[in-house]
Amino acid sequence: MAKPARSLPQVVRPLDAFGSIKIKIGLLVTGAVMAAVLMTWVGLGYEMGPTRTMPLAVATGLVVTQILAHGMTSPLRQMTEAARAMAKGDYTTKVSITSRDEVGELARAFTLMAQDLAQADALRREMIANVSHELRTPVAALQAELENMVDGVTDPNHETLDLLLTQTKRLGRLVTDMLDLSRLDADVVELNLTETEAESFLDDAVAAARLVASSAGKRVAFVVDCQPRTLRMTVDVERLHQVAANLLSNAIHHSPEGGIITISAALVGRWIQLDFKDQGPGIPPEERERIFERFERGKIGRSAATAPTGGTGLGLAIARWAVRLHAGSLTVVESGSGAILRVRVPKTPPLRA
Repeated sequence: MAKPARSLPQVVRPLDAFGSIKIKIGLLVTGAVMAAVLMTWVGLGYEMGPTRTMPLAVATGLVVTQILAHGMTSPLRQMTEAARAMAKGDYTTKVSITSRDEVGELARAFTLMAQDLAQADALRREMIANVSHELRTPVAALQAELENMVDGVTDPNHETLDLLLTQTKRLGRLVTDMLDLSRLDADVVELNLTETEAESFLDDAVAAARLVASSAGKRVAFVVDCQPRTLRMTVDVERLHQVAANLLSNAIHHSPEGGIITISAALVGRWIQLDFKDQGPGIPPEERERIFERFERGKIGRSAATAPTGGTGLGLAIARWAVRLHAGSLTVVESGSGAILRVRVPKTPPLRA
């Protein structure tokens, strides 16, 4: 359970109304001098003598300086305390921001940085938990089957080898997703752009998707509609195949038994538009961006009965990243029933991938 945010104690900041640190310093000096002069005038008026008046005036100036400067520097002390807490992994300490000067701007930037670090730390922990969970199942299955074959409990027949191959493929998908995730974060991927026929590209993607549906025991039909049939596009075929594979796999998992998945391609202005439509439960409008977040695992806007199993929750995030490499977009669009995920890539590829 996440720890509640811990706010540092509020302090009196009499100069917060001023929006410049230079003005505050000027007021600080002026206030200290005036306090010292006033105390000197009072001391001389009471005939206290210079030996007693001067130390009292200096002490008064220092007290006024301390009061005013305390409000000016308290955000810096709070940021220091928060930074020490962050070094220990505690991102819940909040810095109170009341001033509008340069120190206040620094405090706001520090707060945003702390929020980003907290989010990154939570994402790292979630990623480790998800990857550990995904690795444990196929590794345990592989180990159990191999131990049985070594001990002579089971024979290496076709059924057993097919099970081992399935678990190995799951591990391969996980490794691929992790590699793509590292590339996504590093932003070091370049595209290998080639011209290809849109209909042929979609036919290849559907052929691979049929194997996925068959291995999952899901009976669905695929319809490819390319207008015009001679439509050609210049893309990184391997990357876009990865996008199509993720979207079709998602559609297969969410389609009902006997459902129809329609893949259409068309030229819309300067864009090549690819639509992937299923007959599943659809995606509510308020969730149409969240499904592209990492580790969502298909749970947003879908029923538990149709949620995909064995995924890392990275498929749609990686698909959007691959489309954006093409200077395109991947979005969920309005549909009467089911869900439509739309890929748009430019007809003329970007000059720099």
